[in-house]
Amino acid sequence: MSLTLATVTPGEAEIFASLQGEGPSMGRPSTFVRLSRCNLACRWCDTAYTWRFTGDNRPHRDDLAFERTANQIVLDEAEVAARIAALAPDRLVVTGGEPLLQGPALARMVAAVKAARPEMHVEIETNGSVAPVPALDALVDQYNVSPKLAHSGNPADLALVPERLAHWAGEPRAFFKFVVAEPADLAEVAALQAQYAIPGDRLFVMPEGTGSAALRERSKWLAEAALEAGWRFTDRLHIHLYGDTRGT
Repeated sequence: MSLTLATVTPGEAEIFASLQGEGPSMGRPSTFVRLSRCNLACRWCDTAYTWRFTGDNRPHRDDLAFERTANQIVLDEAEVAARIAALAPDRLVVTGGEPLLQGPALARMVAAVKAARPEMHVEIETNGSVAPVPALDALVDQYNVSPKLAHSGNPADLALVPERLAHWAGEPRAFFKFVVAEPADLAEVAALQAQYAIPGDRLFVMPEGTGSAALRERSKWLAEAALEAGWRFTDRLHIHLYGDTRGT
């Protein structure tokens, strides 16, 4: 059985050790595995190479199309697990793309990692629109849920699924992370918090941007908004440290 992963360079899977750059685990040494494919299409997505392949005309601000064969690689689940277990961090972050699209295979891979490294803390990064399969859910320590606001360009009926948002709001392992580009986005965050009773201590707001200058400019007013609303603020540490690059 196999998983479909993103690549760092053609033929090289995106599995790497780094510091977690966002959310409640920011700054923690982590092993990352980036899976390919996504059910959404954010116009500002910084990992469009996981879904916007040649022939996909969904809007993206960079208007780039990526060759599938150079940006996807299929590996055996056991091989992925072995590569992860061989890296030093005791925290695994599964990102994408949308990882939960590969739920059954992901569950088997994570089970193999935990068999080799029982201490491994497992985080899943998800857009919040896909349900985890039970076998995977039983192995997850933390969900980093990033529902997509209107400025992402995704239709609300695809991105903001009421049943899913209600589930995540009631799941103590789930932390919400809203990407904010303009002050006008804050009203949408507040409305979603009120509608689904999302606790403020599990709600992060994060500036949108792929460069330090843009992040710092947005952080000025976003940090103040978080303070006033009782939300948590997260930066994008990896952008400041490494830039907008793969494998970081």
